[in-house]
Amino acid sequence: MIQPHRPIALGIRGLCKSYDRPAVDRLDLTIYGGEFYSLLGPNGAGKTTTLRMVAGLLKPDAGSIAIDGIDALADPVAAKQITAWLSDEPMIYDKLTPFEYLEFVAGLWRIDAKAAERSATELLDWLGLAPHAHERCEGFSKGMRQKVALAGALVHDPKLIILDEPLTGLDAGSARQVKNVLKERVRAGGTVIMTTHILEVAERMADRIGVIAHGRLIAEGTLDELRHQTGQAATSLEDTFLKLVAETMPVAAE
Repeated sequence: MIQPHRPIALGIRGLCKSYDRPAVDRLDLTIYGGEFYSLLGPNGAGKTTTLRMVAGLLKPDAGSIAIDGIDALADPVAAKQITAWLSDEPMIYDKLTPFEYLEFVAGLWRIDAKAAERSATELLDWLGLAPHAHERCEGFSKGMRQKVALAGALVHDPKLIILDEPLTGLDAGSARQVKNVLKERVRAGGTVIMTTHILEVAERMADRIGVIAHGRLIAEGTLDELRHQTGQAATSLEDTFLKLVAETMPVAAE
């Protein structure tokens, strides 16, 4: 159980975003420093829209976002300096090698060259990319590209790491390397918020789990706390999740 005196890494209040209908509907969310938080929900629940607004890629219609005490809407540059974003579609430069890509990203963040080199070498080693550090990315598989993109997201040592389906398309070995890197970041005091459809990953890795449906947070807590909310002890996260979501569905008229 997360103690309330812990620093707040991400605070969302009254967040709203609509298209043809509300995608995110007055969402409140609090994530604490050093926490691994998994945001779950069915397709169209508002997960990705929420994370894109937190990352500064999408402007909300209403509400507030604070990252480590920084108003992300009033001072987006300062917020992005301590934030990492990684989507399920890796965006890297094919003509660069992984090492060149990390040097390029570090330069954008104005990181000292020697510090950038140390960080790049460490990240490539952690992610099993060291043997390919000087090969062009254009021939890489999706899994390798995803790991290069993750290294690029982490090279400036962000406090908040935002991941949208980061394990999609990864083989078991690559997925394990990514999970180990994320665990290490949390142990070092970083904060992770991740969406995933692989519920076993959330069950094993997350300190707390939030369930979102129709743009609203419908349940939150540890797995045991979510089980208690459904009245089903010792069930899997999948069973608990499906029951929580089913309770939000409208009842068909007879």
